[in-house]
Amino acid sequence: MAVLVLGGAGYIGSHTVYELIDKDEETIVIDNLQTGHLEAVHPKAKFYKGDIRDKEFLDNVFKKEKIDSVIHFAANSVVPESMTDPLKYYDNNLYGTMILLKSMVENGIDKIVFSSTAATYGEPENIPIKETDKTEPINTYGETKLAMEKMFKWVSNAHNIKYVSLRYFNACGAHKSGKIGEAHNPETHLIPLILQVPNNLRENIKIFGDDYDTKDGTCIRDYIHVTDLAQAHILAIEYLKKNNKSDIFNLGNGIGFSVKEIIETARKITGHPIPAIVSPKRPGDPAQLIASSEKAEKILGWKQIYANPEDIIESAWRWHKNHPLGFKN
Repeated sequence: MAVLVLGGAGYIGSHTVYELIDKDEETIVIDNLQTGHLEAVHPKAKFYKGDIRDKEFLDNVFKKEKIDSVIHFAANSVVPESMTDPLKYYDNNLYGTMILLKSMVENGIDKIVFSSTAATYGEPENIPIKETDKTEPINTYGETKLAMEKMFKWVSNAHNIKYVSLRYFNACGAHKSGKIGEAHNPETHLIPLILQVPNNLRENIKIFGDDYDTKDGTCIRDYIHVTDLAQAHILAIEYLKKNNKSDIFNLGNGIGFSVKEIIETARKITGHPIPAIVSPKRPGDPAQLIASSEKAEKILGWKQIYANPEDIIESAWRWHKNHPLGFKN
């Protein structure tokens, strides 16, 4: 039986496919290549180009392939864009998931692992954040992801689909082979933007706000290596295959690093001065997002391999230094 990875040509999806293939899992990828890259798809994975909003397409894949479970990465995920074009996010994220679940119900597929986000929490009341904390998103992206989680809950109640929702924080780093890594256009994530400076693709890095209520005034985020994330999705599939109940898990390093700390680490790894300029705050940016991953460690048996920013940025720099233009190189 095969695992279907939706959005498997994207950043986290492609790394998850690589880990699945390493475990000799039959793996099928669906991606519309709107933001994903065909070059990121593992050569041993079976690839279908298509959109999860196309039910006929999904039905055909489910009927043609022997699919046991689904990992769902197919969503738009840029916070600032979600604030200026919210309907795009409701269309792709929410409507797309509704069509997917309809097709799963009709085709008897009953296990799904969902790529959720820390943005479901909004401004956290407690640090580190636990799964039981309140969910009040402060941006459209987080709102759509939370609505998707609730859709899984009610569809699970009605049709006995088992799901795991993984709420994670800033995905970063690159595969140890150097074959795949982060490549967005336009790029919006902090670490690849920082690394564009030593790659001579930009003159400096912007720090959006330096007067937050944090240790150095800049936003604090929980950075988690993409391979560690991929392993968590595979553990979640194994958890569901054991007929365990649906659940929600946070994934993060549990510490958190400020924007200034990440820039300083990148200077150390690259040997470049990386000039930084302070710019106005962006709407929808919480001051701190740090996760408690105790539940995932205890129940899923998840452990981080890349726990410190030096290891994360070193792997990212290996990819970006050799692929300054991403998969266009």
